[in-house]
Amino acid sequence: MERRLAAILAADVVGYSRLMGEDETGTLAALKANRHELIDPKAAQYHGRTIKLMGDGALMEFASVVDAVAFSVEVQAAMRERNAEVPEARRLVYRIGINIGDIIVEGDDIYGDGVNVAARLEGLADPGGICVARNVHDQVRDKLDLDFEDLGEVEAKNIARPIQVFRVVLDDKAAALVTPIVEAPLDARHGRWPVLAAGLAVSLLAIVGLVWWQPWAPKVEPASVEKTALPLPDKPSIAVLPFRTIGTGEEAAYFSNGLTNDLITDLSRFGELFVSASNSVFAYQGKAVSTADVGRELGVRYILQGSVQQAASNIRVNAELVDSTTDKIIWARRYDRNLSDLFVVQDEIVKEIIVALNLRITEAELQRTKLLRPGDMQAYDYVLRGRNLLSQVTRAANHKGRGLLQTAIELDPDYALAYTELGRAMLRASLNGWEENPRETIKRAHDLARAAIDIESHAEGHALLGLVYLQMKHFDLARAELDRAIEMNPNDANGYAALGAVSLWTSEIDRAVEAFETSIRLDPRSHPYVLTRLAAALYLQKKYDSALSLLERSAATKSDELLTQMFLAATYMKLDRPQDASTAAEKVRELHPFFSVEPYRNVFANPAHGADLADTLIAIGLE
Repeated sequence: MERRLAAILAADVVGYSRLMGEDETGTLAALKANRHELIDPKAAQYHGRTIKLMGDGALMEFASVVDAVAFSVEVQAAMRERNAEVPEARRLVYRIGINIGDIIVEGDDIYGDGVNVAARLEGLADPGGICVARNVHDQVRDKLDLDFEDLGEVEAKNIARPIQVFRVVLDDKAAALVTPIVEAPLDARHGRWPVLAAGLAVSLLAIVGLVWWQPWAPKVEPASVEKTALPLPDKPSIAVLPFRTIGTGEEAAYFSNGLTNDLITDLSRFGELFVSASNSVFAYQGKAVSTADVGRELGVRYILQGSVQQAASNIRVNAELVDSTTDKIIWARRYDRNLSDLFVVQDEIVKEIIVALNLRITEAELQRTKLLRPGDMQAYDYVLRGRNLLSQVTRAANHKGRGLLQTAIELDPDYALAYTELGRAMLRASLNGWEENPRETIKRAHDLARAAIDIESHAEGHALLGLVYLQMKHFDLARAELDRAIEMNPNDANGYAALGAVSLWTSEIDRAVEAFETSIRLDPRSHPYVLTRLAAALYLQKKYDSALSLLERSAATKSDELLTQMFLAATYMKLDRPQDASTAAEKVRELHPFFSVEPYRNVFANPAHGADLADTLIAIGLE
């Protein structure tokens, strides 16, 4: 392994997805012109080497930090001139970050903290600007006649110490450094900057669902399974960590949580991508964790993380995609937009991931990411606030959350997600006994699910309807709705858990095990409800050791205790541990003094399953 000290430059094109969407031909032509007339010649002049391209960005290496800064100043100054006669909406603008650091060299690639810091500096730069680390500033301040603005120390994820950041002041002094452009040698012209323009056009084709090939994209190579606590899936895998809320207090966290959930939902609709469930990723909220640890614990290779900052009607979203097995940044970007453009930002982040991971997507999958968008941003805000309250799982929070969701429906009667979320709240209220008439509450949840699907057929609506039918014991209807939900969202851990429950009660035990195991793989921190029911299915398969392991995990959470303790008692008995079985049976009696075995004799469609369970419990002393 080769290591060396180098000046690393990270750059990206600001807003390229919007530019390509509005004028693909014109944008591509402008990118090619910049490459031939400016970037290639200046890279050759300053001995810069392009290492690789990341979506719309580039990573370059310079032997001299002075050359790296001079190159950047010249590019940004020239771009200002070139953009002077171009309408603002069509201007190509670069953002650049520069760091000096120790890098690890593998073939034509480089990585390490030095590269990571450069990428983070690029994300901090203004459009058309340059940010540099303190070590760069100290090296060039006496060698180039430039002014710098000290932006102070910045904490950055996965970087051990704060980075002191300086902004290069692009004033008359900077303009004086500009030198004439000299034609680049032929070999420089065929470097990797040219591919940036071509890559942008190819990504547009990918986004509309064509099967395509990107020789310029980061290679998605098999990762080392030995480094993960869970085996990596046989396809690209990702976890979206909760986006941090910056500068607006904890009370505004509901908004960044909403963005996180939206991104998880959008990515989950792609069958070629494995996406960790929100329940597991939100366990990391507010904790200082490394991407390597998250990747190992969730069994995924890629981590999407970022932050959200709101100011009046404006938002700033920072996002970066990291390979957890190497800690290499695949890309990092900052989006400064109006709040009304939030869904445009979400779409751009999703498209960046599609391009970076070389995913093949279908038109149907792409269109599903456009579902559940509100016509009224205030209604969206009410849904986020309501959803945040529902996560507290209390009667008071449920009641208040339902009021907010009802307001969202009144503001936007065609907003399907508002109906779905209100239906979920109703279903939870019924199951938890928070309503005097649970049957009527279930009916209300059913009507809301139907209304949501009638507005817009979507996975969340079909999953809700499937759960309602499950509670009504209409198992065939429940299975049909849940199958439809999983078809539309192949990463829906809750959908698989519900499908497992349907299959368990209908005595399709093999299918139940498969569904529960899929749910737990997508959501390693699954609710004890899922662990207990998978254990029940394994018990019916006579796999008692495996069932016991899950039941003991579930019992340790002190959740869903009656069913857990009942199956614990039966499992201990099957494993010839009568004393442990008796202890579990006593806990069953404590939890339910009037417990009766008889209802469980007919709980499964296959009479033999219920008879075996009931007879085992009677043998322990339960009646």
